[in-house]
Amino acid sequence: MRALLLETLYEWSKVPYQKIWKRTRPWDVAANDLLRYPVNSLGFHLGCFLIKHSFEIQPKLESHDVYHVLTGTGISVPEEVSMQYYLMGNGKRSLYLYTVVALGTALYPDELGRFRSAYKRGRSALAFHQLDFFKLLNQPINSIKNAFLIC
Repeated sequence: MRALLLETLYEWSKVPYQKIWKRTRPWDVAANDLLRYPVNSLGFHLGCFLIKHSFEIQPKLESHDVYHVLTGTGISVPEEVSMQYYLMGNGKRSLYLYTVVALGTALYPDELGRFRSAYKRGRSALAFHQLDFFKLLNQPINSIKNAFLIC
């Protein structure tokens, strides 16, 4: 029930968030296009992630899926909340992030250990949340993770 609540809130808020608050340009690339990048690249790994989960790239929200790929975070609701904790620890600040963290914490108090751990991992990494990932799609994923101490 709590997962359904957060998933429903996400679906309701996604389009207004994309249109009103996100100022980035959409990438205009499909998951299959990403598979044309070198096998060790961020682009290829992003394409694999999208196809594995039967996802399409969400215009202006592309970095969200990149965060999943770089941090190795899964897609269950508690994992999504933990990724927001990771990003908060990494220095990302947004009303959307704070809302997810607050609701996720209230609905998943049994996951506080996971959330705390994700926050600490985010603090340990160098700030990467603000990068233009479109320009990094051809870069080796391990080079990016190593450069920013992402674990």
